[in-house]
Amino acid sequence: MQRGLQNVSRASRLASAAPRAGARAHVPRVTLAYESRRHASRFQKFQHWFAKQFTPDVKEADNTDVAEAKRQAMQEGRQNIFQAPSQEVAEAQRAAATRGEGAQDAAAAAVLEKPYRPKMHHEHKYSTGTFKISHRKLNMLGRQIAGKPIDYAILQMQFSEKRASSRVRNMLKTAKDHAVRYKNLDPAKLIVSQSWVNKAETEPGRIEPRGRAHFGIRRHKKSRMCVLLKEGKTLEEEKAAERKRKLKRVISAAATREDVPIRNPGAAWAW
Repeated sequence: MQRGLQNVSRASRLASAAPRAGARAHVPRVTLAYESRRHASRFQKFQHWFAKQFTPDVKEADNTDVAEAKRQAMQEGRQNIFQAPSQEVAEAQRAAATRGEGAQDAAAAAVLEKPYRPKMHHEHKYSTGTFKISHRKLNMLGRQIAGKPIDYAILQMQFSEKRASSRVRNMLKTAKDHAVRYKNLDPAKLIVSQSWVNKAETEPGRIEPRGRAHFGIRRHKKSRMCVLLKEGKTLEEEKAAERKRKLKRVISAAATREDVPIRNPGAAWAW
């Protein structure tokens, strides 16, 4: 029986019912056909249809009958939601249908083409990389350049004797270049509006041996400096504003009478 089932085709298997003992010889055999399993052809058809519908490919041009049916459905408002134009484009097409094909193209272009508006930037943030320095030492340089014009801050770092001044100077030059090229800020008005220092992750401690079987743990601090560049007053404008403020504080003497006799004079020579 098993050997016979191995030779049955994939479509179906045939099982023969043998006659029982003592039965008559003229009783015919009964042949049973049953489905062994579902064919994969049904799933292959669905897989082929799914791949054909959703695989990106070059869209074939519709024939005349399909295009006419789509046009008629659009006029009756029965088109597919994915093919339906937006409300603005539809209104432009309906308004241009009465003016002609040339006006229709112009109206559609006016709706679809929007004027390019570049983004206006007013500040630029930049920072140094994380390096080995105490945040207290680096914060001194941050206070030195805070509120200064960018060129003056670079000049301060150029003549500073601190070891981290060269790194801060290079960072300021790069920040100025990026602010001018990428965000169209005026280099003559750039100032260091803010400067702050952030701590970084500390490296694992290093054992420092000492005398008499003692030891200590040495940890090196890491930090980085961040600056915020903005457009502000130039150095000349600040000097002019300071001069104006000082002149405003000057109070002239009022008009006084000079013929008033001196009353209660102080002590003086008596001869």
